[in-house]
Order: sequence, then C-alpha cells, then structure tokens
Amino acid sequence: MALADERRIVLAFDFGMRRIGIATANFETRTASPLTTLRVDGDPPWPELDRIIADWQPAQLVVGVPEGEGAAAVARRARQFAAAIGSRYALPVGTVDETLTSVEAETTLAANRRSGYLRRRVGKGQVDQAAACLIAEQWMNEQ
Repeated sequence: MALADERRIVLAFDFGMRRIGIATANFETRTASPLTTLRVDGDPPWPELDRIIADWQPAQLVVGVPEGEGAAAVARRARQFAAAIGSRYALPVGTVDETLTSVEAETTLAANRRSGYLRRRVGKGQVDQAAACLIAEQWMNEQ
C-alpha cells in the first residue's frame, strides 16, 4: 500500500510499558531517523503525542507489536495503543512484528559506541528510538 499523501511521512512507535520510542521516516527515500522517547505513566502521554503529530503531520503511523512468546501483555497494550492513535488522529495505522528490534538496536548502538562513532553511553531512550527506526524500515520494506 503506497501512501497517497504527498507528505509521505511515517511516524513509527516502539511501544513499551514505560517508554515509547518514536522515529520519523520518509516513505520516498525509505529512511528513518530517531525522534524522541516519551515516558509512559499508565496512559500514553497524549499531550506530547498531540504535539508531535501536529508538528510532523504524518500520512501514516506504524506501531511495533511483539509477537514472541511471553509478550502477551505488551502485545495487547501495543494493539490498544495502535487503535487509540488511529482513532484519535484519524490516520491509518500499520503494525509490524517488533520482536527483537530492541535487541538489534541495542547491539548496533553498542557497536557504534565501541567503534567511537557514538561518544556517550547508550541510554534506554536511544535504544527505543533506534528500535522505532527499525520498525519504520520494516514496515516500509513490507509495502
């Protein structure tokens, strides 16, 4: 499904029970960039999400849903989050299996740190944003 919207901007979310990593992606160039990480305290941080959606005006939202064993609670909450943002912003929402994206993101960031590409210690927020980039890229590759 190609995006009909001329903006061709995708926002991807690595949903977690404590944090949501967010990345922007350009469907035309098929590249993704880390944007931010938001704290989750029970409910999604709607004011911050409202601001991000208004600023970026995406044509598509994508939420990673873990499909692996032992992730049923997070998967259920991620699907609820996907339904809620689709309804709240009246935008199409895609989902992809995000099993192991955080592990892959952490491994890549650690390698970049060891090589000197990153100068600071890698934080959990950076991992969440990098995982959101992988979610965006996976969704674009499936289209």
